[in-house]
Amino acid sequence: AGWFRRLLHKPKPSSAESLRSSHSASSSPSSSSSSSSAKSSSSSGASLATSSISLSPVSTPDISASDSPRWAKSYDVCICHSEGDVELVLELVSYLEGQPESFRCFLQLRDAVAGGAVVTELCDAVQNSHCWVMLITPGFLRDPWCRYQMHQALAEAPMANGRTIPVLKDVDRKDYPRELRNIYYIYMALKERSFRQIRDTVMRYLQELCRSSTEKME
Repeated sequence: AGWFRRLLHKPKPSSAESLRSSHSASSSPSSSSSSSSAKSSSSSGASLATSSISLSPVSTPDISASDSPRWAKSYDVCICHSEGDVELVLELVSYLEGQPESFRCFLQLRDAVAGGAVVTELCDAVQNSHCWVMLITPGFLRDPWCRYQMHQALAEAPMANGRTIPVLKDVDRKDYPRELRNIYYIYMALKERSFRQIRDTVMRYLQELCRSSTEKME
């Protein structure tokens, strides 16, 4: 009888408690969903934060733009070579001028002014070109005019900075001109590869020229 009486008099849960318990029971799925939505929003925030700090790619200067400093000189590249290497030089010039950038090449055989003094023409070619390719072959080493033009180029830009581009062909390393020892050269083993290296070197110089010019203006 005692246990039956106690059962009858067992206090019922208050309405507040039952509401609380029912609320807690019903909110547990939504709380897991809100937790996942919080995670999702947190991950979305993280992804937004990440995207906001991601670096945009550095834009490549347009060397062919109308206001490019490239046009300050008549030629992009002057080819210095001996008479015996004309055939190879014609191929190189054809390659460079046929590129999408249409590099402007000074070729003495074609571009020197008829009747002009050799010294004047060689100096003008150096001064009016951005880069100078020195095709160093046995013929180049024997030709005093080639060496003269090489010295003019070095006088124009003694620190090199990519403007003087020595290209060795059929010449031992020990015969590499002493005046150029502080400049890396391209060794022409495979013609196509060497042409591409020359093109890339000229391109880099012109892009850097445009970039420096833009920075100065800013």
